[in-house]
Amino acid sequence: MPPITRREFVAKTALAAAAAQLVSSLRASEPAAPTPSAPTPPGTAPVRWLDGNAPPAQVGTTWGTAWPRGRHARDTTFALNTVAGDAVPVQSWPLATWPDGTLKWTAHAIPADILATESFHLAAGTPLAPTKTLSVTETADAIEIDTGVIRARLARRGDVLVPSLTRDGVEIATDGRLVCLREDRSDATAPRTEQFGGVINTVTVEQSGPVRAVVKFEGKHATTGREWLPFVVRLYFYAGGEAVRLMHTIIYDGEAQTDFVRGVGVRFAVPLRGALHDRHVRFSGQEEGLFAEAVRTLTGLRRDPGAAVKAAQIAGAATPPLETWNKQVSERLEFIPAFADYTLCQSSADGFVIQKRTKAGYTWLNSAQGQRAGGLGYVGTPQGGVAFGIRNFWQSHPAQLDIRGATGDVAEATAWVWSPEAPAMDLRPYHDGLGQDTYAKQYNGGLEITYEDYEPGFDSPQGVARTSELMLWAVAATPSRDRLAALGAVLRTPPVLVTTPEYLNGCGVFGGMWSPADRSSPAKAELEDKLAWNFDFYHGQQEQRRWYGFWNYGDVMHTYDADRHEWRYDVGGFAWDNSELSTDIWLWLYFLRTGRADVFRFAEAMTRHTGEVDVYHLGRFAPLGSRHNVLHWGCSAKQLRISTAVNRRYYYYLTGDERVGDLMREQLEAARALVRIPPGRKLFSATVQGDLARAAPQDPNLAGLGFGTDWGSIAGAWLTEWERTGSPLMRERLLNSMRSIAAQPRGFFSASAPMHLDTGTFDRSDSDKVAVSHLSAVFGLPEVCAELIQLLDVPEFKQAWLEYCELYSAPKEEQTERLGAPLRGNNLRQGHSRLTAYAAKLKGDPALAKRAWVELQTPEWGPRQGKPSAKHLVGPAVLRPVDEAPYVSTNDTAQTGLAIMQCLALAGEALPEKL
Repeated sequence: MPPITRREFVAKTALAAAAAQLVSSLRASEPAAPTPSAPTPPGTAPVRWLDGNAPPAQVGTTWGTAWPRGRHARDTTFALNTVAGDAVPVQSWPLATWPDGTLKWTAHAIPADILATESFHLAAGTPLAPTKTLSVTETADAIEIDTGVIRARLARRGDVLVPSLTRDGVEIATDGRLVCLREDRSDATAPRTEQFGGVINTVTVEQSGPVRAVVKFEGKHATTGREWLPFVVRLYFYAGGEAVRLMHTIIYDGEAQTDFVRGVGVRFAVPLRGALHDRHVRFSGQEEGLFAEAVRTLTGLRRDPGAAVKAAQIAGAATPPLETWNKQVSERLEFIPAFADYTLCQSSADGFVIQKRTKAGYTWLNSAQGQRAGGLGYVGTPQGGVAFGIRNFWQSHPAQLDIRGATGDVAEATAWVWSPEAPAMDLRPYHDGLGQDTYAKQYNGGLEITYEDYEPGFDSPQGVARTSELMLWAVAATPSRDRLAALGAVLRTPPVLVTTPEYLNGCGVFGGMWSPADRSSPAKAELEDKLAWNFDFYHGQQEQRRWYGFWNYGDVMHTYDADRHEWRYDVGGFAWDNSELSTDIWLWLYFLRTGRADVFRFAEAMTRHTGEVDVYHLGRFAPLGSRHNVLHWGCSAKQLRISTAVNRRYYYYLTGDERVGDLMREQLEAARALVRIPPGRKLFSATVQGDLARAAPQDPNLAGLGFGTDWGSIAGAWLTEWERTGSPLMRERLLNSMRSIAAQPRGFFSASAPMHLDTGTFDRSDSDKVAVSHLSAVFGLPEVCAELIQLLDVPEFKQAWLEYCELYSAPKEEQTERLGAPLRGNNLRQGHSRLTAYAAKLKGDPALAKRAWVELQTPEWGPRQGKPSAKHLVGPAVLRPVDEAPYVSTNDTAQTGLAIMQCLALAGEALPEKL
């Protein structure tokens, strides 16, 4: 029986919800019961707000929930209740299934008009229908979405995505479109700016209610004679909601030397009704700060209009009739300047400026300044308006909010994710190659001195992407200051629902490679302290070192320079980390076991960044990722280990995020790129001697893959697709590759072999040679193998993997006895202690478990005494006060963190009393 589709699942949920409508209406009038303190009922999943409390404003929320194997059939419907027992409307759909066809992960959405409550229970049952049911109507020309509060008309073609947005029959916003400014530097002496607009190629309705609707637009920015800068935009609507969530992705496909993005954003027209003194502009500042002015201000005049008039304008309400004003003001309104244009520009993480002017051609007035704006703007009247904004506004600088034409019948509101007031986006290389025109110079030169893997033409940004998150509210009247502060808080920190670490761990997801935080013994508490210190240190470094910016936010630096007291931001392969040694997985496992909100958001930002910016989505290098470098795309090592779907799985299953789902699907055929770009071409080719000529591949369906970073990455993509869709092809590829790895003369110690890309089968090597790389198992391979062994019964693969885990760090004598010689190149043993722990767990071997803890306590570069600590530095040694821990490196932090967490989960019973 084929897996049920999302549409079929949602349709069944909607029917069940309609049947419960009458019961819900009766129950809604009953008084709410007090929140009980009882534990979660058996068979239910606990659901809580990530930040602990209900959000200050509801906008609709989607989250993912795991289920134990065998618990729920794939067509199960779900009901959501508060802990007090009150039913809450919910829409549900499957994300993944176990091999037996039962649900493994499901996604759920709640409306925007639910009452605030702190926690819920989710269980099989008949869902409550929303009070205001969301509906989607499709025609040949348009898509109509009605949330019960607002109605949106979406286009199927043309350069306007959202022709209209109405509320109670009143048009609140129109002409919603994408805008782009390109600076042409083909003539460097006379740069020329061109305007582009987003043109729709395809539109897909991905969900259609009853609680949540999702519409996906794909296209390019175009002007006369040229199309470029592909986009993917998703609009999200929730029942009972006045807001639209917008996920905005651009993919750079220009020439870095000539195509400079001067600005890119989203623009809406906002009809304005009423007198100029009843029109209002708002910008959120730092924290709850708010810039609030009328287009024509009535306060501060030489003559006072009256207390009631001023109070109404300050509140954003309609002012009293003119005849009630002081005539000295009401008869002279035309002499009071009205301001048409407003701009908030966040040029860096440390400063923003608000300016306004009466009209084009006249000077700008500096209205306000601050450090970090909240990213929310508003323009409107007591008859309606639009609040709009960009999440991570200052973190992703340069960003800008514009309001133009506020004195006319229609204003324009533009959210610029790249500010046109900032210097144009410069994606050129940062050096000229430094004479590295042969593989020999690249491998023995730059790589040896700056750790940079350079190759001409490989430092191209063509194909990298960036996704931004925006919000728009169609409000019935100018919101109060408190309401705008609440909307700003939701924009900055969107409400997130999660379950508990204990429940999630009990479901057996993610291969059993983690466990909830545990401080039940002094030794465990010491390890928990170390894990917490490591995360807190990097969280603090992000702020102190200003790891922010449009192309950088979400990433961390790779290696520290203790002499300069600075991370090596300008030294080749020591700069941006680009997921090296599983930084993403370290963060996500730490969140799974702690449930900390700050960890979730740090990991979320990294997932957004590493999946978009560090990976190619079109062009020559797609869909591979780039190794760590000064520029995120600068390294010539284009590899699966960076683009791997393994790094994205956690966020996808916890949130159901469609864009991340797309990114993982991009990787299904990623191994084919290795035919064009072999990852070991410099290391193993005769061209190391200086000959750059390379023979064309003989068979486009055959690629050489390592069993570690390469196969682990592609297997992660196949595994995820199999879970999501039940694809027989993906399952067959997994089985074929697992069996053919096990059939190698030395199993995983054979290291690599040619793979038939259609089937996933590896050729059997003719060599009996033992080979090993310290990198094979530090890019998600242990996590993938654990899940495959959990899900697929391939005994020979299990045996091969356990042999690798057991022998990698075994005593040399044991390696010689079983492999014929001791292993070489098997460093990073502290990080590999988790492999020993895994073998101990599956074999039930206490001696191996004890050995794992010995390995974990033996750092690669010698023991470090005492607890982790940092030194606080101030000027003139440094530019600004910072904390420094010279011994900290991201490689070590990620691998040691994973080793601690996984040793605790797999061999916790063997933990020594004292470390």
